[in-house]
Amino acid sequence: MDNPFSRLSPAPEWLVERPIAHRALHDKNANRVENSFSAFQAAIDAGYAIECDLQVSKDRSPMVFHDPVLGRLTAVDGNVRDHASDQLETMKLLESDDGIYLLRKHLEQVAGRVPLVLELKGVQGHDDGFVEGVADALKSYSGPVAVMSFDHWICEQFQHLLPNVPRGLTAEGSDEVYDTHKAAMLEFDLQFVSYHVDALPNRFVSQVRDAGLPVITWTVRNDQQVAQTFQHADQMTFEGFLPPNTLNRNTYG
Repeated sequence: MDNPFSRLSPAPEWLVERPIAHRALHDKNANRVENSFSAFQAAIDAGYAIECDLQVSKDRSPMVFHDPVLGRLTAVDGNVRDHASDQLETMKLLESDDGIYLLRKHLEQVAGRVPLVLELKGVQGHDDGFVEGVADALKSYSGPVAVMSFDHWICEQFQHLLPNVPRGLTAEGSDEVYDTHKAAMLEFDLQFVSYHVDALPNRFVSQVRDAGLPVITWTVRNDQQVAQTFQHADQMTFEGFLPPNTLNRNTYG
């Protein structure tokens, strides 16, 4: 039987060359909050690739922040999308001197020194201009960067607004969601997959890899999940420990 993903073009090899720090190299004990400037710097210093999350502000600017709401990580209630970017940048992350910063500021910080994987987190009907804002921020960025999302309406925009940026599907689930994931990959011309490590192996991921498209896992926190990754995927998005940068599937396979 023909592999349905064989017609897709794979993301470049740099995507899986080194472990990817989940929400950057955050560590509460070191006062490095997830997705913060300090966590980015720690990942850069350690030579890890960085995965980070983007939310959209009221003025349609992409901000580096995970949740759609502010309360878990700041002293402010409400939605990220209800505040302008300049307001968000005045807010401090809890137990930290860091703030919530524009994607542009983090791009200036990284400056191509390590790969970036940007996960766009939208709220359907409330994120108009989000992907356009990411595309605008990336126009002058020359370092290795990829984009991905759980949200299919966002993935649909990748190929039109970010045609030269590697684009992927963030996903989870077992074989019952195969058709949904397959349709997204083919319809939106995606180039890699980021999959929940505890859902491996499954038919979708196996076929994607057989077609030569890279698969990264999330979120790896222990040795069992490391082994699971390198049996069934190509690289891991990790947190809570420090893997060697030379790690590859041959180490565990």
